[in-house]
Amino acid sequence: MVYVEVRSNEDIDFALKRFKNKCIKEKIFVDLRKKRFYEKPSEVKRKERMKSARKLARKMRKRRRR
Repeated sequence: MVYVEVRSNEDIDFALKRFKNKCIKEKIFVDLRKKRFYEKPSEVKRKERMKSARKLARKMRKRRRR
């Protein structure tokens, strides 16, 4: 869980900025975006296969350039 203590004489805007940065570092927003809608397990597997295929194609393109 992410928490930020507001220091004495600290502006709320700065504390909010520190909170947002901590959330970004812990990838909370990414998880929220992923879990916003339910994905069937078959869709998750299909996306992973497509991602690995793109990664492999990128790697092959780099090898051809050399």
